[in-house]
Formats: sequence, C-alpha cells, structure tokens
Amino acid sequence: MAAGEVVVAGSAEQFQQLLQQKERALVVVHFWAPWAPQCAQMNEVMATLAKEHVQVTFVQLEAEAVPEVSEKYEISSVPTFLFFKNSQKVDRLDGAHAPELTKKVQRHASSTSVSAGSNDNAKEDLNVRLKKLINAAPCMLFMKGSPKEPRCGFSKQMVEILNKHGISFSSFDIFSDEEVRQGLKTYSNWPTYPQLYVAGELIGGLDIIKELEASGELDTVCPKAQKLEDRLKSLINKAPVMLFMKGNKQTARCGFSKQIIEIINNTGVDYETFDILEDEEVRQGLKTYSNWPTYPQLYVKGELVGGLDIVKVSLLCFTSDIAFLK
Repeated sequence: MAAGEVVVAGSAEQFQQLLQQKERALVVVHFWAPWAPQCAQMNEVMATLAKEHVQVTFVQLEAEAVPEVSEKYEISSVPTFLFFKNSQKVDRLDGAHAPELTKKVQRHASSTSVSAGSNDNAKEDLNVRLKKLINAAPCMLFMKGSPKEPRCGFSKQMVEILNKHGISFSSFDIFSDEEVRQGLKTYSNWPTYPQLYVAGELIGGLDIIKELEASGELDTVCPKAQKLEDRLKSLINKAPVMLFMKGNKQTARCGFSKQIIEIINNTGVDYETFDILEDEEVRQGLKTYSNWPTYPQLYVKGELVGGLDIVKVSLLCFTSDIAFLK
C-alpha cells in the first residue's frame, strides 16, 4: 500500500487486516454508497487528507457491499466515518461534514504521534474539547452506551431515573472515545461513570442522583423534558408540508430519502425537513405516534401522507393537494 493513497476494502477480511496494521496507528474508514453524490464529494476530501497525512490509513468501504461490517458498527446512513486506533473504534462522524472530518483527522493523528514536549498543549486542547462536550446541552450524561442501549448496570439505572422524572438530557458514549473517557476523569476529578452535568457543572454519579431523587431535589436541579407527543405534534405542524427523512434537502443520506426529495422538488412546492438521524427520540417516537415503521415520512397539514411508495402511487392526488398550499 503506497503512502498518501486511499485503500478500498472489498471484504470483511480485508477490512480487519487494515485495522491490524502495526505501522499506522490511526485508520479512518469511509462507509459510502455509489448512489449518494455527497459520498463522491467526501471521497475527494479523503484523497486530499491522505496526501496530507501519510502516517494515517484512509479506507473506503461500500456499506451495502460489505453488510456484515456495516451491521457490526451500526451504519444506518452514508456517508459515515469511523476512526480506529489499535483496532478499536475511538470516534465517529455521521454525514458529509468536510471541515469536521478534517478536524477529527488532525486531532487523532496528532494525539497518536504527540511528543513529550507537546503534552501540555495536548492537555489544553483536550480540556477545551471536554468543556464543549459538557456544555453541549443543558443536561449532559456521560455514560457507557446510549440511553437506548446502556452498556453497564449503573448507566442503565441512571437513564431510568432521568426518564422516570421526565428530565431532558443528551448523552455521550464514553466507549466511543477513549481520550474523552480518560480525560474527563481528571478534568472533573471524578473517577467513575456515569457522570451527570447540568449547566456545565458536575452533579455527580449514580449515588448522588439517587440521593437527590430521595430528597426530592432532583426535579429542581435538572431541566424537565417537553412531552414527546407534544413535541412530535409541534414538529409535524411546523410547516404545511413536512418531511421526516435521513439527511436534509441539500444532503439526503439514504436512497429512499433522496428519491422522495426529487419528487417533491419537481412539484415546486415549499416544504421543510427534519433529519431523524439527528434526534433518536424523534426517530423512534414518530414510528409509534404515526404507526408507520419506516422513513421517510411525509406530512401535509399535520396529516401523514405516507412513505416513498405511497407518494409514488398517489403522485397526482398528492400534487393537487400540495398545490393548494402554495
């Protein structure tokens, strides 16, 4: 494999071999699809980054051609980028965000080859990143796994308590980034997980949250969540024509969403979109609320029209109804 080139992984075996290379500590994998134009753009970005970071292995893997790898790493849309160090996943980027991809490559590449003389700068950069993560939402939970799939008993209990009290929170999976996992322990002087932060301040771990719940203080400390049903109603009625999809108008992130966007664009009608990949609560909740298990979903005047197949079948009626809204 020549330095400065992007490698194509055509099988699970080849992918695994690339992860196990000893001479290159950082491997960046682009899960892509030939039908998605944004993937072609990001392939060009990868080619440029490969020339700039010859010590990094850049890999293209067609997501639908190697399904066992895509399923293992829960690739639900393209483009998706995974970052590996010593065969372990350390970071992830969903979507065609060239500036963010460049930043992540630079950060992980520099942390891999950091010298003793630059340790202070590395610590300072990490602290800046940790502060941003802690303040990413009014209530931030650093846990093992995700609220949908906790990966330890303490994290599971924490999520159950927060949900029981209707507390609005965002989360960060510390298994996805070893640098954050270790750095946050030092930053906050708290050695275990989960860790809960409100307004950028550490509240504590599971024991502290249990004490706050027992004393009745938890409801005053943490922000309450808007009821999901009310939130879904508000989103559905945000615009006369509302499309819930993977991606957005400019960048569809699955083939079905891409097709329905093209159909609606051909009508010339104004519409708004919501990217369900950016909000797991909405993504799962809307399936139950509307009794429709897949995406995209199109709504007109707050009523579900259906998915791509329904829109295709009822195109004439659909166009007439939409025209009335102009």
